[in-house]
Amino acid sequence: MEWWLLLSVYVTATGMLFFIPKNKIRLAVVAFLFKQIITFLIGLVVVELGLLEYPVRLFASINRTSFTYEFYAFPVICAAFNVWYPSGRSNLIQIGYYVGFSSVMTIIEVIIEKYTDLITYIHWEWYISWITICFSFLLARLFCVWFFVQEKA
Repeated sequence: MEWWLLLSVYVTATGMLFFIPKNKIRLAVVAFLFKQIITFLIGLVVVELGLLEYPVRLFASINRTSFTYEFYAFPVICAAFNVWYPSGRSNLIQIGYYVGFSSVMTIIEVIIEKYTDLITYIHWEWYISWITICFSFLLARLFCVWFFVQEKA
Protein backbone atom coordinates (compact mmCIF):
# COMPACT_ATOMS: atom_id res chain seq x y z
CA MET A 1 0.00 0.00 0.00
CA GLU A 2 2.83 2.42 0.84
CA TRP A 3 4.37 2.16 -2.60
CA TRP A 4 1.02 2.85 -4.27
CA LEU A 5 0.61 5.88 -2.03
CA LEU A 6 4.07 7.15 -2.99
CA LEU A 7 3.21 6.68 -6.67
CA SER A 8 -0.06 8.57 -6.24
CA VAL A 9 1.82 11.44 -4.56
CA TYR A 10 4.10 11.72 -7.60
CA VAL A 11 1.17 11.61 -10.02
CA THR A 12 -0.83 14.19 -8.03
CA ALA A 13 2.11 16.55 -7.53
CA THR A 14 3.10 16.34 -11.18
CA GLY A 15 -0.51 16.98 -12.15
CA MET A 16 -0.52 20.12 -10.00
CA LEU A 17 2.38 21.49 -12.02
CA PHE A 18 0.24 21.51 -15.18
CA PHE A 19 -2.13 24.03 -13.57
CA ILE A 20 0.54 26.67 -12.96
CA PRO A 21 -0.07 29.63 -15.28
CA LYS A 22 2.68 30.27 -17.81
CA ASN A 23 3.27 33.80 -16.55
CA LYS A 24 4.05 32.42 -13.07
CA ILE A 25 6.38 29.56 -13.95
CA ARG A 26 9.46 31.50 -12.81
CA LEU A 27 7.85 32.16 -9.42
CA ALA A 28 6.96 28.47 -9.13
CA VAL A 29 10.53 27.39 -9.95
CA VAL A 30 12.06 29.80 -7.42
CA ALA A 31 9.62 28.67 -4.71
CA PHE A 32 10.23 25.00 -5.57
CA LEU A 33 14.03 25.27 -5.43
CA PHE A 34 14.07 27.40 -2.28
CA LYS A 35 11.74 24.96 -0.52
CA GLN A 36 14.06 22.09 -1.48
CA ILE A 37 16.92 23.88 0.30
CA ILE A 38 14.82 24.30 3.44
CA THR A 39 13.45 20.77 3.48
CA PHE A 40 16.83 19.22 2.69
CA LEU A 41 18.51 20.88 5.65
CA ILE A 42 15.69 20.61 8.17
CA GLY A 43 14.71 17.11 7.05
CA LEU A 44 18.23 15.82 7.59
CA VAL A 45 18.48 17.43 11.03
CA VAL A 46 15.12 16.05 12.17
CA VAL A 47 15.92 12.51 11.03
CA GLU A 48 19.48 12.54 12.38
CA LEU A 49 18.24 13.74 15.77
CA GLY A 50 15.85 10.78 15.84
CA LEU A 51 12.71 12.90 16.06
CA LEU A 52 10.99 10.96 13.31
CA GLU A 53 11.76 8.31 10.75
CA TYR A 54 10.62 7.17 7.34
CA PRO A 55 10.52 3.34 7.40
CA VAL A 56 9.35 3.03 3.76
CA ARG A 57 11.03 5.47 1.40
CA LEU A 58 12.73 5.83 -1.93
CA PHE A 59 16.54 5.74 -1.99
CA ALA A 60 16.68 4.18 1.48
CA SER A 61 20.37 3.28 1.15
CA ILE A 62 21.32 6.88 0.33
CA ASN A 63 19.24 9.12 2.56
CA ARG A 64 17.13 8.58 5.70
CA THR A 65 14.68 11.38 4.84
CA SER A 66 11.67 10.99 2.60
CA PHE A 67 12.76 11.91 -0.92
CA THR A 68 9.13 11.98 -2.03
CA TYR A 69 8.02 14.46 0.62
CA GLU A 70 11.13 16.58 1.17
CA PHE A 71 12.34 16.88 -2.41
CA TYR A 72 9.20 16.72 -4.50
CA ALA A 73 5.74 16.87 -2.93
CA PHE A 74 6.37 19.65 -0.39
CA PRO A 75 8.29 21.84 -2.89
CA VAL A 76 5.52 21.39 -5.49
CA ILE A 77 2.91 22.40 -2.91
CA CYS A 78 5.07 25.40 -1.98
CA ALA A 79 5.24 26.40 -5.65
CA ALA A 80 1.44 26.27 -5.84
CA PHE A 81 1.19 28.14 -2.54
CA ASN A 82 3.27 31.01 -3.93
CA VAL A 83 1.69 31.04 -7.39
CA TRP A 84 -1.83 31.46 -6.02
CA TYR A 85 -0.92 33.51 -2.94
CA PRO A 86 -3.61 36.20 -2.30
CA SER A 87 -1.20 39.17 -2.41
CA GLY A 88 -3.72 41.96 -2.80
CA ARG A 89 -6.13 40.63 -0.21
CA SER A 90 -6.54 41.50 3.46
CA ASN A 91 -4.14 40.32 6.16
CA LEU A 92 -6.85 38.02 7.53
CA ILE A 93 -7.18 36.24 4.17
CA GLN A 94 -3.39 35.94 3.88
CA ILE A 95 -3.09 34.49 7.39
CA GLY A 96 -5.96 32.14 6.58
CA TYR A 97 -4.06 31.01 3.50
CA TYR A 98 -1.08 30.00 5.68
CA VAL A 99 -3.34 28.34 8.24
CA GLY A 100 -5.29 26.48 5.57
CA PHE A 101 -2.29 25.11 3.69
CA SER A 102 -0.47 24.17 6.90
CA SER A 103 -3.54 22.52 8.41
CA VAL A 104 -4.36 20.43 5.34
CA MET A 105 -0.76 19.25 5.04
CA THR A 106 -0.59 18.42 8.75
CA ILE A 107 -3.88 16.50 8.68
CA ILE A 108 -2.68 14.46 5.71
CA GLU A 109 0.64 13.79 7.47
CA VAL A 110 -1.10 12.65 10.66
CA ILE A 111 -3.34 10.28 8.70
CA ILE A 112 -0.31 8.89 6.84
CA GLU A 113 1.59 8.52 10.13
CA LYS A 114 -1.29 6.67 11.76
CA TYR A 115 -2.22 4.29 8.95
CA THR A 116 1.01 3.63 6.99
CA ASP A 117 4.71 3.01 7.45
CA LEU A 118 5.72 6.06 5.43
CA ILE A 119 6.44 8.17 8.51
CA THR A 120 6.79 7.40 12.21
CA TYR A 121 6.76 10.04 14.92
CA ILE A 122 9.35 9.27 17.59
CA HIS A 123 9.82 12.52 19.51
CA TRP A 124 7.44 14.53 17.35
CA GLU A 125 3.85 15.74 17.49
CA TRP A 126 1.36 17.03 14.95
CA TYR A 127 1.63 20.62 16.19
CA ILE A 128 5.39 20.61 15.57
CA SER A 129 4.66 19.63 11.98
CA TRP A 130 2.07 22.39 11.70
CA ILE A 131 4.46 25.04 13.06
CA THR A 132 7.38 23.95 10.87
CA ILE A 133 5.22 23.71 7.76
CA CYS A 134 3.75 27.15 8.36
CA PHE A 135 7.17 28.65 9.11
CA SER A 136 8.71 27.12 5.99
CA PHE A 137 5.87 28.53 3.87
CA LEU A 138 6.57 31.94 5.41
CA LEU A 139 10.30 31.69 4.69
CA ALA A 140 9.67 30.63 1.10
CA ARG A 141 7.14 33.42 0.60
CA LEU A 142 9.50 36.05 2.02
CA PHE A 143 12.30 34.77 -0.20
CA CYS A 144 10.12 34.86 -3.33
CA VAL A 145 8.92 38.39 -2.59
CA TRP A 146 12.51 39.51 -1.94
CA PHE A 147 13.82 37.72 -5.05
CA PHE A 148 11.32 39.23 -7.45
CA VAL A 149 11.57 42.74 -5.95
CA GLN A 150 15.36 42.55 -6.40
CA GLU A 151 14.82 41.47 -10.00
CA LYS A 152 12.79 44.59 -10.81
CA ALA A 153 15.27 46.99 -9.20
